[in-house]
Amino acid sequence: MPHYPKLRFRSDKKAKKLGAHHHGHDHGHHHGHGHGHSHGSAVHGRAFAIGIVLNTGFVVVEATYGFISGSMALVADAGHNLSDVLGLIIAWTASVLAARPPSERFTYGFKSSSILAALANAALLIAAIGAIGSETIHRFINPEPVGGGTMMAVAAVGIVINTATAMLFFRDRHHDINQRGAFIHMAGDAAVSLAVVIAGFAITRTGWQWIDPLTSLIVLAVIGWSTWGLFMASLRMGLLGVPDGIDHAKVRAFLCGQPGVAAVHDLHIWPMSTTETALTAHLVIPGGYPGDAFLHEVAHELEHDFGIGHSTLQVETGSGAACALESEAVV
Repeated sequence: MPHYPKLRFRSDKKAKKLGAHHHGHDHGHHHGHGHGHSHGSAVHGRAFAIGIVLNTGFVVVEATYGFISGSMALVADAGHNLSDVLGLIIAWTASVLAARPPSERFTYGFKSSSILAALANAALLIAAIGAIGSETIHRFINPEPVGGGTMMAVAAVGIVINTATAMLFFRDRHHDINQRGAFIHMAGDAAVSLAVVIAGFAITRTGWQWIDPLTSLIVLAVIGWSTWGLFMASLRMGLLGVPDGIDHAKVRAFLCGQPGVAAVHDLHIWPMSTTETALTAHLVIPGGYPGDAFLHEVAHELEHDFGIGHSTLQVETGSGAACALESEAVV
């Protein structure tokens, strides 16, 4: 359900707080930004659990046969899959923490743990790239015999497992950066496994051992490309940047265009978690407090049109002393 804004009404004589978060107010449209619904959490939990079990088993198999066959491409892919398993565990833990209620110390609960999880996931992938890349370069300098047939067989299993796991996160990939990260990684793993199959086939046909470390470098390049996007997105969220898909200027124009609003200042939009967005703003309304219905409608439109589900608006009349936060240079 939509979350309605808290209101602080300022005038020369008095200030009063009106309206908190109402959960029973019904609108014809809902934007659905996941405010801790148990059904969605359970579905996500099953997806994470299945993905972790499938990929953990495959990591063991792939790493074992990678060392047996001497294939750095398989070892590289196993390392990537291991970092994905750890990432899934972190993301799952964060989703559980995010569903916990707020407390006096953590007034937003642990919603931002999902942002920390995305950052940790990116850091794990960067570490894996460095470790595997070092060994791959060594193999280029000192090539070793590789079992092409084993590479093909194991990687073929990886295509099936990674594709199945990616589909678990397909539906919610546009609404949650952790879900999107899981989907991208698993889909990328499936593509990487296909590349390893092709490399194994080429080695069996040509006997060229350098194909294996070359494939490993290609695998690392794919991992690096996807990791950079995840890292930058999660870093922006960690720095409380305006979430992707929300135009700050359009939100300001929307608020300025409301009846009776003469000016808007101290406007802030930031991610509370990887799925929820918050907003605070001061609305200068010379005519005075516009009524609860006005705030309810503004909150509904902010959620429906911009995906901002947690808004807090302070109304000022513009008379008397100027607001200390009126300047855009002041936070």
